[in-house]
Amino acid sequence: MRTSTRPALGIAPSMKIELKKFGHHIAIEKGLAPNTSISYETDLRQYAAFLVGRDRAHFAAASAEDVIEFLRVLDELGLAASTRTRYLYSIRALHKYLLMSGAAGSDISESIDLPKVGRKLPQTLKIDEVLRILEQPDTATPAGVRNRAILETLYACGLRATELCSLSGRDILADIEVLRIVGKGSKERLVPIGQSALRWIDEYRRTVRPLFLKNAGQAEDVVFLNQRGRALSRMSLWNFVNEAARRAGIKQHVHPHLLRHSFATHLLEGGADLRAVQEMLGHADISTTQIYTHVDREYIREVHKTFHPRG
Repeated sequence: MRTSTRPALGIAPSMKIELKKFGHHIAIEKGLAPNTSISYETDLRQYAAFLVGRDRAHFAAASAEDVIEFLRVLDELGLAASTRTRYLYSIRALHKYLLMSGAAGSDISESIDLPKVGRKLPQTLKIDEVLRILEQPDTATPAGVRNRAILETLYACGLRATELCSLSGRDILADIEVLRIVGKGSKERLVPIGQSALRWIDEYRRTVRPLFLKNAGQAEDVVFLNQRGRALSRMSLWNFVNEAARRAGIKQHVHPHLLRHSFATHLLEGGADLRAVQEMLGHADISTTQIYTHVDREYIREVHKTFHPRG
C-alpha cells in the first residue's frame, strides 16, 4: 500500500506478535468464524504496513491522526465507503483489545467517525421468478434431484451459501419442520422449513445421496454432496443457481444470496413481523433486517398506485 511518499515497508516484528495474540483473542475468546478472522488479519496487516511507513514500531504507538490518515489513503485509492468502514471496524477491534490487555494506555480509534455509507437496497426476485427457478432442475437425474432440494431449501429458509453447504443430517429436525443452523460467529438458530423443501430433501437423501457416497473414500456428514461424495462447494452452488435462473429466462445475475434476499422480502410483503424475520435470517442487529422494509414500502406504493382509484 502507498503511504504518503514512502515506499511500502514490511511489518515490524512486534506488530506480528501483537497480531498473532489478537488473532487468538478473536478466534478463541470471541468465537469469530475463520473467514472473519482472516478478514481482520488482512485489513490489519495493511494498517501495520502503513504505520511502519510513519515510523511506528508497534500498534500502541499509533495516534488518532494515523488512523484518520490511513482512511484518507484508502479513500484516495478508490475504496468504497463500505470497505473503509470494514477497515475501521478491524482497527477499532485491535485497539480495544490492546487497551483491554494493557498493551496500550488508551483506545485512539474510539472517537473516529465511520465513513458515511449509503445503504444499497438488496435486489430481489418476484415470487413467480423464484418458482420458475425452482422448477428448472431435471429431476429425472440424480444431480437434478439434489439441485431441486437445494433450491427449495435456500428459498424456504433464507440460508447463506456457507450455511447450506455445511448443513448436516442431524440439523434437519423434520418431525417439527425446523432446521438447526450454525451461522456467523458460530451462533445457532432454528429456522422453520416447509413441507415442499422437506419432501425434496427426503427424496434426495433416500435416492441420490447414497449414490454419491459410493464414490467417496469416507462418508461426509454434510447433507448436500457433489457427485464424488464430497461436500458441495460454494462455487458449485453459485454456478448451478445462476444456471437455473438463466434457464428460467431471468436476465439478472442470480446467486444464492439473492434467494435469501427474496425470502426476507416475500415474508415482509406477506405481513411477517420484522423481529421474526430477523431471527430467521440470523441477524444480530435488527437494523440489518430493516433494510428489507424499504423494499417492502416500494411494494406497498406499487400496490396503491395499481389498485387505488386515485393512485
